[in-house]
Amino acid sequence: MHTHYNGIVKTAVIPQVRVEPELRADLDSVLLPGETLSEFVESSVRRAVEFRRVQTDFAARCDASLQAYERSGRSIPADVVLSKLEAKVAARVKQLRR
Repeated sequence: MHTHYNGIVKTAVIPQVRVEPELRADLDSVLLPGETLSEFVESSVRRAVEFRRVQTDFAARCDASLQAYERSGRSIPADVVLSKLEAKVAARVKQLRR
């Protein structure tokens, strides 16, 4: 494993991944002008890490909500939840159109 010093902290290298030639060709075909394979991989890994964090947080909120329901027996009707979500989406769409 190689590391280098960037002036602040040492960085680590993500291990190489062997892929079929077809996947590598597909990857090369979608790189943006001037984008390197390393930049693409780093960006993809960052997005995947954030997605996993969001998934984990969502699952934890779901578990907590289910436990609260099981303790209290009280819940919010689906139509109320959906109407609140639709209102949030409508407000965001309106904001983005300005």
